[in-house]
Amino acid sequence: MEAAVVSALMTNIVAKLLVVLDKRSEQLSGLAGDIKHMQSELSMIAGDMEDHLSQKAQPSVVQSSFITRMRDLAFDIEDCLDQFLPCGACDGEPMSIGDQVDFSKEIQKLKKQLEDAHQQKTNYGVKIGSQQQAAAGQLLFLADDDASAFEDHHHHVGIEKPKQELLELLDGESEKMIVISIVGFGGSGKTALAKAVYHCPQVRRKFLHRAWVVASKHKDDAKQGILRAIVQQLLPSVAPDEIRTKQAAQLQELLRERLGIARTRCLIVIDDIEKLLWEALKPIFSAVKSITLLLTTNVQSVANACSSGDGYVYNMRNLGKEESKTLLKNKVSFFQASSPDSEDGSDAIVHKCLGHPLALVSVANHLLDEKELTGQFCQDTCRRLGIHMDENKNNNFTKLRQVLMTNYSSLPAGSSLRTCLLYTSLFPDGRPVSRKTLTRRWLAEGYIEGRLQHSDLEVAEENLKKLTDRNIILPVDSSNNGKAKTCKPYGIMHHFMLHRSMSSNFIAKSFGAKNRSNYRHLVIENHTNGTASSNDHHGASSSHGHLNKICTYVKKNLDNTGSVNKMRPRSITVFGSGGEAVHSNLTGCKLLRVLDLKDCNDFGDAHVDNIYKLLHLKYLTLGSSVSNLPVKMKKLHCLETLDLRKTKIETLPLEIISLPHLAHLFGKIKLKRVSAKNRKNFNLQTLAGVVVDSNSGFPELMVHMKKLTKVKIWCEITSTDSNHAMLSEAIHKFAQAGADISVGPRSLSLHLNNSSKDLLQGDSSNATSSTPGYLSSLKLQGGLSQFPQFVMSLRGLKELCLTYTNMTGANLLPGLRKLPRLVCLKLVEVDLADLDIKDKDLPSLQRLCIVVENPKFPTIKDGALPRLVSLQLLCEHLVGLCGVIKVEGFEALQEIALDSMVNQPTIQLWENEAKKHPKRPRVCLLKRVIVPAETSWPSVKYVALCQDDSNCYTDTCTIDHMEIDLEDPTLQPNS
Repeated sequence: MEAAVVSALMTNIVAKLLVVLDKRSEQLSGLAGDIKHMQSELSMIAGDMEDHLSQKAQPSVVQSSFITRMRDLAFDIEDCLDQFLPCGACDGEPMSIGDQVDFSKEIQKLKKQLEDAHQQKTNYGVKIGSQQQAAAGQLLFLADDDASAFEDHHHHVGIEKPKQELLELLDGESEKMIVISIVGFGGSGKTALAKAVYHCPQVRRKFLHRAWVVASKHKDDAKQGILRAIVQQLLPSVAPDEIRTKQAAQLQELLRERLGIARTRCLIVIDDIEKLLWEALKPIFSAVKSITLLLTTNVQSVANACSSGDGYVYNMRNLGKEESKTLLKNKVSFFQASSPDSEDGSDAIVHKCLGHPLALVSVANHLLDEKELTGQFCQDTCRRLGIHMDENKNNNFTKLRQVLMTNYSSLPAGSSLRTCLLYTSLFPDGRPVSRKTLTRRWLAEGYIEGRLQHSDLEVAEENLKKLTDRNIILPVDSSNNGKAKTCKPYGIMHHFMLHRSMSSNFIAKSFGAKNRSNYRHLVIENHTNGTASSNDHHGASSSHGHLNKICTYVKKNLDNTGSVNKMRPRSITVFGSGGEAVHSNLTGCKLLRVLDLKDCNDFGDAHVDNIYKLLHLKYLTLGSSVSNLPVKMKKLHCLETLDLRKTKIETLPLEIISLPHLAHLFGKIKLKRVSAKNRKNFNLQTLAGVVVDSNSGFPELMVHMKKLTKVKIWCEITSTDSNHAMLSEAIHKFAQAGADISVGPRSLSLHLNNSSKDLLQGDSSNATSSTPGYLSSLKLQGGLSQFPQFVMSLRGLKELCLTYTNMTGANLLPGLRKLPRLVCLKLVEVDLADLDIKDKDLPSLQRLCIVVENPKFPTIKDGALPRLVSLQLLCEHLVGLCGVIKVEGFEALQEIALDSMVNQPTIQLWENEAKKHPKRPRVCLLKRVIVPAETSWPSVKYVALCQDDSNCYTDTCTIDHMEIDLEDPTLQPNS
């Protein structure tokens, strides 16, 4: 794993060196040869480490020592580049002669260190990619979800309900091929579930012909090998020699002919299938038709592809609290006799393993080695779980270690995916992080490099999608368009990544951590109730003691100039207290790129002063104790993201807003009027948001924000105010500018007061009012007299959210019919009973969310909403089925959401209706949560719960969780 971490880091260093050569080729012509030599050496060493990973061997002591040295050297090179080069986002000013001399000396020094390391590697015969240990049997990886890990009866806890769900799916009759895909993280029990179904007497009776194959065992000739294995099991009367001589087409014909004569369906299970294999096998199975396929995979997109059409995707769920405790009791006698001590031990294990079956089994096996088991030993085991999982000599965790390492090593070599995954471990366990926060931080750290025809942001989004697709990162809640709004690493994977990241000096949990002088990312975690985070690498301690350690360490490392010695993190993130320590430490962190103090509760105005000195800072978030930003923050030349949502800041100096690289600004900001000579061009792409009152200068400035693609506006003006007309015109121009597809989709969110409800109606005297707009997303909140003409002109609108507009169905429907490309629609009103959606209405709509206080929902006639995938009907007073909405009419439906307060008989009725549907959409329960209101309208959000809420690990479900904000989600504080 150490080699994996260093290889990922070095990949980023090499990319930076290439950028240096591209941007500084003339200025650094004398150093070009040396830089190219370093780049070549680093590339070779990184490749050597990738070879080591592919051979799946554990490094020797000498190899580990060399890897550590290469890690430190890679950090030194990165520091050198950052220290001497100006802002990486632009060409910047040329270096002075003195800087060029110092830079040249540093490059020569680093080149010498690299050559020395290479010579040392040769002298000691270090071979990172050595096959000797692999041949000796110290293999690091095995098949990802081997059924042998779940063979005994202890591991079948919690399997009955999912087994029954799959049996119901297999119970139908069809002349077509049926494909059911089981998907989930490695070790979650996919294979065990498939085996339980395969060997069930009910299945044996229904499918007289059955076959089971493991795809990973046929890597050399997958298509032919799997087909022959299947034919041999389905048609045992055919001689093995005859099967071995037949090609795929002949085997297909043999299956079609013999199974057709038998006139019975057959069941085929393919464990651990991959997409290319499925694409090769699909035409063969499709021609046979009488086949039912049960497939397992770790990859969501593979499951979706296999089960497209009439198939079904079953997503594995982790064990609940009580199921996890039952598994421990079945395995370890210590937990069978209930006592406070054993309860403490089991609670710690259940909380740490988060329902992952293989992790629970691994910990249970480890506990069996202890002669006199105690609750304290259980808690110590949990605190050291990362070490146990990484310790090659601990055989109890071998299988778990293999599963986790396979998930990591299967990520493409040479890509930024591995570094991005390691980075996610710096967030507290179980704490969701905003998807956009994560991707923007990746960008700020320099871990993302754009590719041909792909921007950095597109690559970052693609990386997150790939990690989510592999179930390594879990989506936690969904926004209106169905995309994950927040996410978090898979629980047990997070523990493993955190341990390795800390061991590799990638992440440190405090300034005073032993041997952490070379860390790249600092996380300060503590609780205000006086207990330290359970993630602390050195065990629990009080918050007060934790901060004392930080301050003591800082004082010890201050040199005569007052700067901190060997303190060079690229990010500082604080959860809880730590403001004073961070403030006193900032002067020694001159290369800092990310300062995330959003959840730091004691970093206030008195601490802000030193931030402006962080000239490399790209990402800055501040917390609730900050109420003002001084003008000198204009020195943060490289700043790209400024998040003030949790602060008390109301007004920002124009000098900060006009920073040359500031692209994303979050808060509730007022902008004062400025003279024409002081107006500047802006780089802002996201402004969420701005308050417009009679004194606001924003309507005048908005037309100068040429790159703006997302804006949120609170209107506090009257229709007679001069700003009313200017804002209306600016909004129309903003929409019309969206015709230029090169700038990407545009989003507008408006909170209207009673005096600004006609803002979007347009003015017949205004020529721009009749010009079509090109927004992709629009959110409107506040009373409207009628459906705005402006909205009806947005023919390309994909997402629309209307909240407390007080429009009737007669007002709404004609306007909605003017939006044929609408994909997502959310309506939040007191009553929508008079909305009558007819045949062929909203032909593109895929997601419909209706939130009402009156339990009477709109009427949706047969033929309407033909592409609907998600239907959310949220009213706590709902009783029974909505007779005006028929579930069976939505052929593509995958999800139904109800308010969690509806009674159990009503929930059962909806679940029964869902089971009758060919797609068997899942029924989700959403809990209504009141949050502090920002306006006169109620601010409410819905959070998904498990059906058995008592079985969850937290107040909200960690799996299949989604969130619907009745307030615009762009300004909800990140979880």
